[in-house]
Amino acid sequence: MIINPLKRVYLALESWFNLSFGTEWNPLYHLGTLSFFLFWIILVSGIYLFIPFHGSLDGAHASLEYITHDQWYAAGVMRSLHRYASDAVIVTVLLHLFKEFASGRYRGFRWFSWVTGIPNLWLIVTIGITGYWLVWDEMAQYIAVGSAQLMDALPIFSGAMTRNFVSGGMTDRFFILIEFLHLLGQPMLLMFMLWLHVKRLSNVNINPPRGLAAGTFVALLALSLAAPATSHAPADLGRVPTEIHLDWFYLNVYPLLELWPAQQIWILTTAVTFLLMMMPWLLPKKDGAKAVVDLEHCNGCGICFEDCPFDAITLQARTDGARYDYEVAVDPALCGACGICAGSCPASNPFRTPRGELKTGIDMPQLRVDELRSLTRSAIDSMSGDLKILVFGCEHGIDVMRLNGDDTRGIKLICSGMLPPTLVEYALKQGADGVMVTGCRHNDCYYRFGNLWTRMRFAGERKPGLRGRAEHARILLHGGAEPDAPLIARDLSAFRQRLRELNQAARVAVEEAG
Repeated sequence: MIINPLKRVYLALESWFNLSFGTEWNPLYHLGTLSFFLFWIILVSGIYLFIPFHGSLDGAHASLEYITHDQWYAAGVMRSLHRYASDAVIVTVLLHLFKEFASGRYRGFRWFSWVTGIPNLWLIVTIGITGYWLVWDEMAQYIAVGSAQLMDALPIFSGAMTRNFVSGGMTDRFFILIEFLHLLGQPMLLMFMLWLHVKRLSNVNINPPRGLAAGTFVALLALSLAAPATSHAPADLGRVPTEIHLDWFYLNVYPLLELWPAQQIWILTTAVTFLLMMMPWLLPKKDGAKAVVDLEHCNGCGICFEDCPFDAITLQARTDGARYDYEVAVDPALCGACGICAGSCPASNPFRTPRGELKTGIDMPQLRVDELRSLTRSAIDSMSGDLKILVFGCEHGIDVMRLNGDDTRGIKLICSGMLPPTLVEYALKQGADGVMVTGCRHNDCYYRFGNLWTRMRFAGERKPGLRGRAEHARILLHGGAEPDAPLIARDLSAFRQRLRELNQAARVAVEEAG
């Protein structure tokens, strides 16, 4: 399987983080929730700082000096937490952007989340800029003058912004406007955009694992104590600052004003933004066939509705006059064509119709559950080794077809979540000695929840699950990307040895019973 270079870089970074933090606390698996956690730190610390802060031209710098030095043990730490959490959120958002792009999770049905996500980065940056402005030190003066140049390059302002600074005409009234934007206007707009960003997702979680959250907070607190955030000298519009220590996370555009006209900077930033937002169509990817509902076999239980990762399934009143109260409907525009719904449907149980065609309440046209059952029987019959091991694998994980051998056959799924747990029991009843199910890496499913729902179903924590008679020792759940193929091959070899021991123990038990 060929992996694009960007994805290879990301997978290598992900592997290193797995070694450093473990799969449960790997920050790369929780970039979205980690960003929300950082927003909470920014919000709480910002509210605390607002109490002693004096929002005026004469009082802003003096009040921040009091916060930083006189009350360093409380407000000073809060200021530093506010600063470093704000920098950290830029890192998590950029990593999230890189991860989704490198993994191809921005095209097809995902275009909406990508397009609504790009503006959030600029909103966060502008909130940071107005925050630095409120300090009203030499760096704030540098930002104010630079922002005036950028704003005046737009026809709507026509030089009004520059008159506020170059001519020394800035007043407390304008300062209060900046304070309003930073404390209320911009954050409320960001909240709306974040809601819009996740609108097409279901089961949205905004809380990272507690261990990761605690570790992140401790790291930020340690950094705040070791290198407290400080201010430059007070702003003085009568002179030009000679040395500015920029926060490059937020202020990287301003040095360009010394090289280019403001209009060219607008052209650059607008072009980059437009290019990023057009990526889903510049590098298009065709989605697979969407899920199809068969009301004749749908009892309206709603399990597929609860399991759908992209809010594509709705539960509505019955329309066909059947005895059931509800039915499900699929919105093709939102459907990710993952098949998780087919795996969650109770009617997908292969034991229902041993000889006839297996029809289920919701299915995937490109790989129906009945076809999956037929592939299972054919794969078992085609093996000739001393063991028969069936490997079901997600198409976004390793290529399971490469594992084929005398005693092993791979069957490729759209997503591991589309596998009905009872089909694994069915495979064991049909003569397989063991079944391995492998999906994407743990906590990094291409379709968000495929590998998680699979683990929960097999553990009996989510419906549908295995029947009580299933031999759990003959089932192995795994997960990994293409670079993890050697690890999966090693674990498959260990699984093969375990099955031989189970078979030997079964033969001994039969002989003793006879």
